[in-house]
Amino acid sequence: MFTGIVEALGEIEKIEKEESNVHFTLNAPFVNELKIDQSIAHDGCCLTVVDISAHSYTVTAIHETLDVTKLSKWIKGDFINLERCMTLTDRLDGHIVQGHVDEVGVCKEIQDENGSWKFTFTYESENTTVNKGSITINGVSLTVVDSKENEFSVCIIPYTYENTNFNRIKLGDSVNLEFDIIGKYVARLLAKTK
Repeated sequence: MFTGIVEALGEIEKIEKEESNVHFTLNAPFVNELKIDQSIAHDGCCLTVVDISAHSYTVTAIHETLDVTKLSKWIKGDFINLERCMTLTDRLDGHIVQGHVDEVGVCKEIQDENGSWKFTFTYESENTTVNKGSITINGVSLTVVDSKENEFSVCIIPYTYENTNFNRIKLGDSVNLEFDIIGKYVARLLAKTK
């Protein structure tokens, strides 16, 4: 489990394809603290550490993961939002994030708000957002400020803009979306009562 509070940016050093799997090797400031089998959220996608070297580590994405996320678009040199899984003694500063990406969204609009930024994203599924509800974008826990059918906006403060890969998102870019787990359960229960 994660909180959606990005711990660091990692840079992709190498991408290797092996049959239908892809191995991503990244550098990160906390490599010396990692261990094999540890879960790390990469732009919100939970991946398992399979190899560690002096300054980098490797994770593997299978076909299912590549189909549902934007990982297949990653290239060498991309900067990825990273968060290690939480421990039972951690504060839940963001919201409950599973690291299971629901779908890929697209950046529709970026507004400079004179000290912050408002990003608008579109998506295609029946998932839903609510005003003041939680959403995870590329692994970042955020609050929805405008919720419409298949579209929502979030506001980004300078700290988040500077310390995540939000400062690299452009119009038309894909992002990983994980909708609020509690909202997904409520929607499913309500659908059963209809």
